[in-house]
Parts: sequence; C-alpha cells; structure tokens
Amino acid sequence: MAERGSAGLLTVVLEPGPAVAMTLPAEVREKLAELELELSEGDITQKGYEKKRGKLLSPYIPQIQGVDPSLQLEHRIQTSSQAAPVGSKQNKSRAPNARDERFRSDLHTEAVQAALAKYKERKMPMPSKRRSVLVQSSVEACTPPDTSSASEDEGSLRRQGRIASSTPYQAHPNVEHWFNRVIQGSSTSSSASSTSSHPGGRPHAANSAANTVLADLMAHTHLDNHSAPPDVTGLSERSMHAERPQVASVRGHPRGFNHASVMETGDGFHGKRSGIGAVPEGVPVNSRVSSKIQQLLNTLKRPKRPPLREFFVDDFEELLDVQQPDPNQPKPEGTQMSPLEGDPLGVVTNWPPALLASLQRWGTMYPKSPCLTALDNAGKAVYTLTYGKLWTRSQKLAYTLLNKLSSRNEPLLRPGDRVALVFPNNDPVMFMVAFYGCLLAELVPVPIEVPLTRKDAGSQQIGFLLGSCGVTLALTTDACQKGLPKAQTGEVATFKGWPRLLWFVTDGKHVVKPPKDWHPPIRDASNEIAYIEYKTSKEGSTMGITISHAAMLSHCHALTQACGYTEGETITNVLDFKRDAGLWHAVLASVMNRMHVISIPYSLMKVNPLSWIQKVHTYKARVAVVKSRDMHWSLLAQRDQRDISLISLRMLIVADGANPWSISSCDAFLNVFQSRGLRPEVICPCASSPESMTVAIRRPPEMGIPPPGKAVLSMSGLSHGVIRVDTEEKLSVLTVQDVGQAMPGARVCVVRVEGTPYLCQTDEVGEICVSSGTIGVAYYGLPGMTKNIFETIPVTSSGSPISDRPFTRTSLMGFIGPDNLVFVVGKMDGLMVVSGRRHNADDVVATALAVEPMKFVYRGRIAVFSVSVLHDERIVVVAEQRPDASEEDSFQWMSRVLQAIDSIHQVGVYCLALVPANTLPKAPLGGIHISETKQRFLEGALHPCNVLMCPHTCVTNLPKPRQKQPGTEVGPASMIVGNLVAGKRIAQACGRDVAQLEDNDQFLYMQDVLQWRAQATPDHPLFLLLNAKGTVASAASCLQLHKRAERVAVVLMEKGRLNTGDHVALVYPPGIDLIASFYGCLYAGCVPVTVRPPHPQNLATTLPTVKMIVEVSKSVCILTTQAIMKLLKSKEAAAAVDVKTWPLVLDTDDLPRKRPLQIYKPPTPEMLAYLDFSVSTTGILAGVKMSHAATSALCRSIKLQCELYPSRQIAICLDPYCGLGFALWCLCSVYSGHQSILVPPLELETNVSLWLSAVSQYKVRVTFCSYSIMEMCTKGLGAQTEALRLRNVNLSCVRTCMVVAEERPRITLTQSFSKIFKDLGLSPRAVSTTFGCRVNVAICLQPNRLGKLAEQGTAGPDPTTVYVDMRALRHDRVRLVERGSPHSLPLMESGKILPGVKVIIANTETKGPLGDSHLGEVWVSSPHNATGYYTVYGEEALHADHFNTKLSFGDTQTVWARTGYLGFLRRTELTDASGERHDALYVVGSLDETLELRGMRYHPIDIETSVIRSHKSIAECAVFTWTNLLVVVVELEGPEQEALDLVALVTNVVLEEHYLIVGVVVVVDPGVIPINSRGEKQRMHLRDGFLADQLDPIYVAYNM
Repeated sequence: MAERGSAGLLTVVLEPGPAVAMTLPAEVREKLAELELELSEGDITQKGYEKKRGKLLSPYIPQIQGVDPSLQLEHRIQTSSQAAPVGSKQNKSRAPNARDERFRSDLHTEAVQAALAKYKERKMPMPSKRRSVLVQSSVEACTPPDTSSASEDEGSLRRQGRIASSTPYQAHPNVEHWFNRVIQGSSTSSSASSTSSHPGGRPHAANSAANTVLADLMAHTHLDNHSAPPDVTGLSERSMHAERPQVASVRGHPRGFNHASVMETGDGFHGKRSGIGAVPEGVPVNSRVSSKIQQLLNTLKRPKRPPLREFFVDDFEELLDVQQPDPNQPKPEGTQMSPLEGDPLGVVTNWPPALLASLQRWGTMYPKSPCLTALDNAGKAVYTLTYGKLWTRSQKLAYTLLNKLSSRNEPLLRPGDRVALVFPNNDPVMFMVAFYGCLLAELVPVPIEVPLTRKDAGSQQIGFLLGSCGVTLALTTDACQKGLPKAQTGEVATFKGWPRLLWFVTDGKHVVKPPKDWHPPIRDASNEIAYIEYKTSKEGSTMGITISHAAMLSHCHALTQACGYTEGETITNVLDFKRDAGLWHAVLASVMNRMHVISIPYSLMKVNPLSWIQKVHTYKARVAVVKSRDMHWSLLAQRDQRDISLISLRMLIVADGANPWSISSCDAFLNVFQSRGLRPEVICPCASSPESMTVAIRRPPEMGIPPPGKAVLSMSGLSHGVIRVDTEEKLSVLTVQDVGQAMPGARVCVVRVEGTPYLCQTDEVGEICVSSGTIGVAYYGLPGMTKNIFETIPVTSSGSPISDRPFTRTSLMGFIGPDNLVFVVGKMDGLMVVSGRRHNADDVVATALAVEPMKFVYRGRIAVFSVSVLHDERIVVVAEQRPDASEEDSFQWMSRVLQAIDSIHQVGVYCLALVPANTLPKAPLGGIHISETKQRFLEGALHPCNVLMCPHTCVTNLPKPRQKQPGTEVGPASMIVGNLVAGKRIAQACGRDVAQLEDNDQFLYMQDVLQWRAQATPDHPLFLLLNAKGTVASAASCLQLHKRAERVAVVLMEKGRLNTGDHVALVYPPGIDLIASFYGCLYAGCVPVTVRPPHPQNLATTLPTVKMIVEVSKSVCILTTQAIMKLLKSKEAAAAVDVKTWPLVLDTDDLPRKRPLQIYKPPTPEMLAYLDFSVSTTGILAGVKMSHAATSALCRSIKLQCELYPSRQIAICLDPYCGLGFALWCLCSVYSGHQSILVPPLELETNVSLWLSAVSQYKVRVTFCSYSIMEMCTKGLGAQTEALRLRNVNLSCVRTCMVVAEERPRITLTQSFSKIFKDLGLSPRAVSTTFGCRVNVAICLQPNRLGKLAEQGTAGPDPTTVYVDMRALRHDRVRLVERGSPHSLPLMESGKILPGVKVIIANTETKGPLGDSHLGEVWVSSPHNATGYYTVYGEEALHADHFNTKLSFGDTQTVWARTGYLGFLRRTELTDASGERHDALYVVGSLDETLELRGMRYHPIDIETSVIRSHKSIAECAVFTWTNLLVVVVELEGPEQEALDLVALVTNVVLEEHYLIVGVVVVVDPGVIPINSRGEKQRMHLRDGFLADQLDPIYVAYNM
C-alpha cells in the first residue's frame, strides 16, 4: 500500500490542468515541493504556505479578476481536479529510464480516499466536552512541536502502486515473479514518482484547502478587527457554506471553541451546557444527549462484521469466542528455504589481532592523521582529534581510572568492571577518548543517554540496567556534569530507579599522565566482554547486550569488507555515535581503518538539515551514514544551496533501510540530488539490530553486485505472513526495497515467529536469524532471555536442526528474495497480532497520515501500539494534535482515520487519542518513546484532548448472549424433587423462637410503655442529643419525654382539632422534639409520619420531596419548629412548590403547660401505629404501614437480639426518618429502657470525629451507623488516628458496631474501617452488618458480642464471608470458589436473623422454594413485617403480593412478604447458641437495580467496583442502561485534563471483567452522583439528569 515518502510533494496538488503543470520550470516545481514539506513538518503555517505558493505560481496562472491569486489557484484546483483523474500522467517528457508511472506515492492516499468514500453516510455522535477542557493545557501548545521523527516515522506518508512488470505475470513455482526488479540505473524517478499526498488530503476534494484559507482569513479578520469578511466571490458557494458554522464564532472566542448557540453542525454541540432541563434556543435539538445516543445506536445497528459463529455455552463458563482461522486465507506455497551464506570473510595479511592494536599502531605511526572532527551548532569545526591525541588521551584516562580512584585504600575499579559513559550527542571527541580509555583499562563501557530531568522517558529502565550491571562510576564531561540535575547538597541528583553513582569528569584536572614505564595491556581479541550496548524492548524494559572483543573485531572486519573501507577515507556520520550503526561505523570500524570521521550533531541537524550534505561536499567525504529522516529533512532546506556536489560519495549508508517506509525517502532524495552529482547506485540501505549488529547491507557499486530489487506486496497477504503480489485490491500494497546481501562470514535464515523455530517457506514472512562471529553474545545478567534470542537452533520441517551453531534472532521480519537479497517488511517490536493476523505499527501510521495528512496532526508525532484487552491485542493510535485544529475538525479526522484503517488493513482500531502538541514522551534523538506512551495510556497518564473508542467494532470475541430456552422451564415441584434427590435441603432459616423466650401474655402499646416508665423510673435518662462540639445539646428522662408528649397531644387536639386516626407529618431536624412529637401523636390517637426537613440551601430539590410525602400520606397537619415553619412558607419555597396548599402547620417550640384529658388507647393491636416513608434507590417513594402489633414486635425482637436493658447505653449515628434508623431513635429506648446517645449525621460534616469521640467518651458497647458515616470516617479520619489517640479516643469498649443498610454488605468499606481504627483499640470482630428493607425493616442484626458473653456461649458465630463466581452470578447461579480465584466476588453474611423472623429463598418466576446455596428472592415472615404499602407514589401497581404471598409448592400455608432482594442461604459448619447448625443469609442485591444486558443479570455495584479500581482519580462511579447501552458515569477527583484518560481505562476494565461493551462514558465533577441518606446511589435520578442534560459533564464519550 503505502510508501512513506517525502519528496516532490507535488503532482496531486498541482493539477490546474496538464498545460500549466508542463509549463512550470523545474526550479519552481522544486520550490513547491519544499513548501509542501515545510507545511507537512509544521515549519510554516497553512497561511504562510498559501501565500508563498500563490507568489510562486502567480506568473503562470491567468488572473481571475479581483481575486487573490492564492485563492484563485485553489479554486482552479478544485474544479479541475474533480475532472482530472488523480493518476493523470503529466510527466510525458520524462527520461526514458524513469520508473513506471504507477510506481507512485499517491496510491496510498488514493486507497484511503476510496475507502473513505464508502463510509460517507455514517454519522457518528461527537463527544461533548466542557469548555475548560477545550483550552489546551500544554504550555507549548501554540508552538509547533519538535517534529524530529525517529527512524520509524519516516517521510510524510507516501503510497505506491505496483511497478508494472515487464513480462506478463506468470505462475513460476519460483519466487522470482513476486518481485519486479528495477535495474539500479533506473532508480532515478521523475518528480511524479514520489509525491506525497497534498496536505489538504482528498485530491478529489481539494476545495477543502480552499475552505481552510477562507476560514483562516475570516477567523482572522473577525478576531483581530471585527470588520466584515473579505469578498470571496471567487470561491464556490459550496465551500462558503461548508465553513460557515465554524467561522461564525462569537466575538472574542477563537474559532473552534464556539458557543453552543451558534453551532449548527449536525453532530451536535460541544459548547456550553443548557440549564436544568431546558434546551437553549438556537441549539439544534439533536445536540441533546438522547439524540446523540440515538445516533450512536444507529451507527451500531449497521452490521459491521459477518455474524459470528454459534458459541458453545457451557453450563457455567461463558466461553470467549476463539476466532477460527478463515479457511480461505492465503497459505505459503513455496518450498522450504535454505539458509543463505554470506561471502567468506577475506584473509588480510596485516589484519590486527585486536581493535586496540590498530589504535596503538595508528597512534604511534600516524599521530598527525585526523581521526574525528567535531562541529558546533553553527556547523563550524570546533576540534579535530588526531590518532596521536586519541592514543595518548585514552592512555591517560585508562591509567587514571585504574590507579588514581580508590575507596578505603582499595582501587575503585578492577579490570572487567562496568562503567557508564554519559556524554552528550554534541561531544563525540570526549566520548571516543572515554570509550577507548575504558577498553585500554580493560573496563567495560556502557554508553547511555544523558538524563535531562529526574523523570526522563525510559530513564528508570536505564537505571535498572546500570544497577544490574553493577555500575558504580559514570564518566562524563565537565560541561555535561554541570548541566545535570543536582540535589540540594550540590551533588548530581540520584535519578529515579538509578543506583548510587560516582561521577568522574574525563576532561578535568584529575586525569594524570602515566609514568614512562606504564603501558596498557593490549591482548589479542578474546571472548571477554568489550562493551555493553543498551536496547529498549517493546514493553519498555532495557536490556544490555554484551559484545565480546572478538565479535567487535570481526564485525569491524566484516563491515570493512562489505563497505570496501580503505585507509584514510573520510566518512560523515549523522547518527548517534553511542550505539548502533553510529558506533559501529564512526567509532569502531573507522579506527580499524584510520578513517577520518566528520560527526554531525543532532542539534546542528535541527538548525540546518543540510549540514551533512554540506560537509560531504566540503570534506569530499566518500561515505555518509544517515537515517532516512536526515534525507527527508535535507529536502526541506536544499533550495538555499546551488553549489553543493555529492559526486565524491561512493556509499550513502541508510541505517534504517530496514524500515519499509525508508524507500520513499531514498527515492525522493535521489530525485532532488541526482542533479547534484548523487549517483543512484551509491544509496545503500542496511538492516541491523542491537543483538546481531549489522545483518545485511547493500554493497557499494564497485563490488560488481546484482542490481537492487523492489517488491510490491499485498498488505492482506503480509497480514497472514505470506508474500503475494497484490492482484485484487491494487490499493493496499506495500513496496519494499532490499537491504542488500548478508554480511561476510554470516549465515542467514528466516524462521517462524511463534513456537518452534521452523525454517520458513520461500514465500513466507518470518523472523530473520543470523549465525556468525560478528554478533552480540548475550543480554547481560538475563540467561533465560539470552537462551531464547541468542541460542536459537532453526529446524527443518522434519524437525532436524540445520546447524550445530546457534543462530541469533534479529527481531526483523522479512524474507530472502531473488539473487539472495534480504528484504525486511517490519520489526517484531512493531508487530501487532490481532485475531491471528499480523499488522505492522508503521503501516498503520502510514494509513493514518494519508487521511488529510498534516492538517490536524504532526507527521513525526504519531504512535501506534497494541494493548491486550479481553484475550486479544487491540490497536491504539495516539497522535499529537496541532493547536489550531478545531474540535469538529479533529473529530472528523479521527472518524476518517478509523474508517481508512478498517478498510485498508481490515482491522478495527480500538482507541484513537489526540494529545496536545509536545506532550508525548520523546526518545533521546527525537521520535516518540512508544513503550513509555503505551505505559502512560495504560496508567491513565496520557491526558489526551480527544478520544474516540471503538470497542463495538473491534471486540468480536465476546461470549454469546444468554438466551432463555423456551418451554424448558423447570417447574417448582420438579425443583424440590431435584433438590431432594441431590440431597440438598430447602433454603430456609429462622431466628430464635420468640414464644419460648419471654412471657408474652400482656401486649404492650408503645404509649403505655412510656407512661409506665414515666411512673416507675421517672428520672432514668433515655436520650442524650449531642451537638457538633460533642457537648449535650438536650437530654430527656422518662418523665420529661412523657410530659412533653402530653403537651404535643394537647396542641394537636385543641389547636389542630384533629380526629383519631388523622395523619400528622413530623418535619423536624434530628432531635428530641421529633421523638416527643411522635409520642404526642400516639397519645392523641393520630398517625405520625416522620419527614426529613428540607435543606435551606437546596430547597429546589429537597422541598418537593417533603411536599410529596405530605400529600401522599394524606397528612392533615404538619408539626414542626418555628424556623422550619418559616422556611416552608418563604419566598424561596414558593419558587419550588405551591406554598398555598400546605395543610395546617403547627410549631411545637412554645407548648402550653397542659395535660390532655385522656391518653388514647387503640382498640386492637392491628390498628395503624405510624407510617414509614422512604425513597428507594430506583427513585420510588414508598410508604409502609406499621401496626401497633408490628411496632412492639420489632422492638421486642431487637431487644432480644441486642440484649438491651435499662443499664445499657447505645450510640446511634443514623437518620431518624425511616426504617431501622427511625426504630432505633424513636422506639427502642422507650421499649427497652436503655439510654440512647443520639449523634445527628449532619453534625459530622462539621466535626468528622464526633461519633467516634462520643463512643469513646461514653464507653459505649453497642453503636449503630450507616455506610455513609463509615465512609466519612474512613476518608476523613484515616490519616488522623494518631491525633485522635492523643485526644484519648479509645474504641476498645466497642463490642459491636452495626451498619444499618438495605443493600449487599460493603465488605471493603467495613474492612478498611476496621483496619484504620484498629490503632484506636477497635476489635476487628466488632464491625458487623444488618439487613432490612421496605417490607421488614429489620431482618438481620449481627451483634458480635465479645468478651464474657461470648465465652458463655450465648453469642452467635462471627459473620462468615464466601467467595462466589461473578460470571455464574450473572446467570442467577451461585458457584462458590476459593478466595483470590479469578472473577471471584466476596460476599459477607448480612447478619444474624432476628428472633421470630423466618426467611426462605424463592424462585422469582415460579415462586417455588429453592435449595441451599441457590440464588433467588429473599422472602420473609415475621410478626414485625409491615402490613402493606400505604401508597406507592409513582408505581401504584406495585403488587399487594409483596406483603402476603404464598409458595406455589411445598409449604403453601405460611404467608410471606417478598423483599425484592436477591440472595441465598447457606448452611455453615458453625453452630449457634442453641447448638443448631448456623444458616447464613447472603444478600446479593436489589432486583429493581439489576441491569439486564446480553441476556444476563448484572448488579451495578459489581461494575462500579471494577471501574473505581481502574484509576486513582475516579472518586465514585454509577452505571445505568439507556436502551441497550451501558452508560458509566465517573466522578473525577483530579485536574480536568485527566478526564479523557478515564475513557479507555473504564472501557477496558468493564470489557475484561464483565464482558460488556460500555456505550457511553460520562466524566463529571465530584458530588454529581446523587446519594441518599443511607449512602446509596440514586442511579435513576442520575439517569434522568443525564438524559435531560443536567449533569454539566466534563466530557461525554460515545464509544463506537
């Protein structure tokens, strides 16, 4: 498919018609090409580009009146290019030896455009983003980043087609026909042959470039001087219209950050959010969330892939689909390859026995001979090191290192020790001296990069390498040492992960002259380690490759022979001299042959990309060592130089020739510089890897070698690992050039990438392996990896080894072509295996760049890698976005890239992220540090400014959705029989029998109990209410409470004129007034309804709830305080509700001192005592009726379970308005006589430690709280336990701390609470949980009694924890697993079942009983069940059978209430007080809350737990479904720039752990997810808020 190319970027752009193209002189065409390159590199703005281009072309284009020539040119292009086919051959007059026209780089662009045309109609919803996120965070966001690209990101992309072969295609069994040879002489190519696609992309729709000009002009005018836009009548109507929405920005706002009200694009808006509920005028309706979701559903409805095969679904396991290989995929057909032998290493008579012997020889015989010339940033020669100087200075250093450095009178270094070489890239002289100094001292140099900051990309791994090599000393220069980060002591800082190093300056005064009689030992080359070169693996780990003296010598020998090096030659080196080809050619082989090296520093290349060519010219260099990037850069600047000549070059070594995309740079470079004396045959690509050093190199022309080859390969064939000429598509092809012949003395073979290293067939792509004496020996200190890489024994298909010598894997993917030429198609590091097909990261980069290249992203700043999600690799593309690209543009570009990659590579992109300019981690010499980028992506530290996830298209291996089999439902009777046969008991359990426990003849009404206590123990304190300071705000004894209740009764009867049975709403803050008013109602014969008062700061949302409860409960009167009474009738309240419709409101602040004539006595215990209203998590307001009988049964049950009696004290930190919280506040103390210390939860907002301090102060044994209180304490006091201890807070008194809840026990919270407060004496066994629900507020309570009682055996067993398989749970099954097994979910027993309570587990559908450890609905039967719903507001049809239902089989007599919760009972090995086996009840979750997705039942809490774990900045999470999409809302606790990091992490974790694809990820501020007083999430409220656009999200991502 593509050639990543770079050169005369011209043909597509310039098609005002063949006539014009032909009349342009060559130099104008060259200048245009340069302009294109500058634009693509970000060196000039689009505007500057238009201007210069217009200037260049104005003499050649007839003027259209009154229109700027640059605009007019665009117009011409647009009209003509639609007419002219893209491939129109303008260069009719090309040289006879020019290449075939179809060998063109536009082909990839063409392929991409063709692919995109297919998708035109697909509309994707655009993510919504909060304003502040739009403003890019990067400081340098407005400067174009360093576009230096490493070798991988060569050339702005260029595509090419096949070369038409001279003979018709024939089916030879031989490989020849896969390659079309282009004879060396003809590799000049016309300027057409290597053009890059024009930056506006789409050659067909060149008007997009016109749009940009217009947009730039208009935006500019608009913002700078607010004048009217210029007259642009010369432009077509269409382009005017297309740009308008983008340009019409509101004054003062930059383009692209428009207000929602002026955005009219169909993709919805991303500007300001509308107010609550309402949509602002001018915003198109489809910007609403619901319509975007509709859009998303529409995109997802289209069948994307062929339907998947049927899966085998095991009873328990959800099997992931394993992609079966396509039977029609191409398979290799050639014969087995035979290993390739390089030429024999020549025998040279005077070949030195070691590299150091050469140094000694040249240093003593030719001391004046130049060895190395260093340049400064202006390109001036600063210093020339001669061989004599190199020899003497290296000796000095060697002597100093061995003799002058000591610690504790021991020499610091001994021969064989490793030493780090830390030299900057602009100081080759000092590096060379240090390198040879170490070799002379028999030390092992380890050259590394200069660490610039404490957190350089990859620096930690380098530290690991130094540590594992045992490096204690680092050599550096004085200047470099001064520039290193320093600690406060002034010493060089210790870098993260580095060992402690001593730094020695090699050009300081400490280096001394050796005595006359000291001579360095120069031994013959042996297998001892000479030096260690580092390499970074795909995963980012750094390995040191050890090179022996013998390998170093024979590699120099082989290079000398292959390159024909001769004594005294001049060589120009642009590469890093510390490693790789730069080290081999310019430090080692050069000294071997007494060559003169001109070293071009990277910093000079950035200032003057032509510098290396100028130096070749000045020094008449014979050889130059470069990367394709350097060739590409020099094209940018060559216009200034007319008088340079490359005639002296006999070899231009392209060090990254193994990169398939380097071919385009080579061609483009040749195109331009052939006229300056560059001969086509001197371009010599080579292939190398750190392990095997040089693998192959194209020989210089004088060696009489066969001409170079080109191969045009089918991308799809390559993805299956076979070599095919592309026949069908013509579009997705890859053109590669050979990298020459194998090195002298080497054997090369190609083996299968995975598994046993079988030799490949001739038409199969594999990993190239080399066996020779010139390769690395091992990874230092990693014997296992060394064996895998350096000691591979390739075998034939029959399994016999091909040689007794081991081969080294080179990590290059390729094949051997005709004439024994080596071809490389990619690197193992860039290999991504997706569903069994191989894709090369470089190829994907190329396709991404072909989509309107360089308009939105920087060419060299794009990273492609794969991450493993759900048992397959997924492709991630990350690019740096240009600061001037608007949101819509970027989003359009992103969606087009996805489509292009999908079409050309037949692979989906999982995630595409754009980050602000200059924010990706850089490799030491430019380019992107891929492994570090991947690491940041996985850690959520990439901070993208745009993200597009496409899990729906990529993830095709999800388990099959579960389908209920029709007609196979097992009836309840057969269930029971099945359980009996299986020996399983029916799941039922009960608390102790109340009848046996106490004399029950006399029935107690609550009001009677209070009167009795007021007479019997009038001064006994019942209640203490604490305020935020921890002091007693008010207290009440039995008599005081009774008297106060009497006065309330009087007010109700006299002021209120209420009748018996009237309902009264009690709207009080938590306190004793509330309790007194409750009993006052009972005394007066009214039915109390406790209501939480409205929040004065938040009347709009809290007051309507109060109003609703008052109306639904049919209350005829409201009792409250004066303050709240004012609030209910205030102006603010009138805005939220109709204040005129309140019933009679009475305040109880000043009560008359009167007693009622009589206290009401209900005729039967079944009469209604009070109403208990609460809002469920699904947003339903439900009130239950509690009779007098149920009320006192509840109190009796709690009294027995918790052993409450008058001498006891308990502390309650709960809301007193409903459920068990209400019962503990208002009922239990009066019934049992114990003292209750009341801690209103609201007070904890001002004093978090209030509750625990109170518990400690009053030495409370039993205390109750809610999960929200526990969470407040854990988060707020976690770090303050020491301070609390100093304030004498001691919790060792607590026997039991019960969490009151209507949900599955939150095991992690209770454990962390116990752990944190263990330091304050809290027993780890003290915390336990309770369970209640609407039909029965107290089903389980687990008082863990510690101490004497436990020893006497009255206590029940500790709560047990079991681990269940989360996957089975989704199928409504319980499968117990071991702790720590994958997919295990811990469930804690919900507490001990209360006395008099019976529990059974029933099938939700058949209503039949279930067996032990089976999941079903929890049903409860007890004297304190509520008697029914009073009304259920919002769902009147909630069934009566919730309160009186019977089993369909088995015990069909008992009346049960359905709790609406899923759970199971399990008989444990433990025994309870009565000696019976203990039955534990495990509550899994509310049925109303569960999500039905893909035929399975999910509990939101499980998905939320996974999501919260996925990133440290996720404070809270809630999930819900909308249609069939899963929506995940996360609260971001951190800077807003982290918002987009969460999108991918959330999607990954839900896929991995729950096999679900997230449809929408919403990132919001902390506190947006609504939580009720019990600490439960109100997911339905959240859903309504999201769909009504009320959440003000930071970011909303719609996953494709």
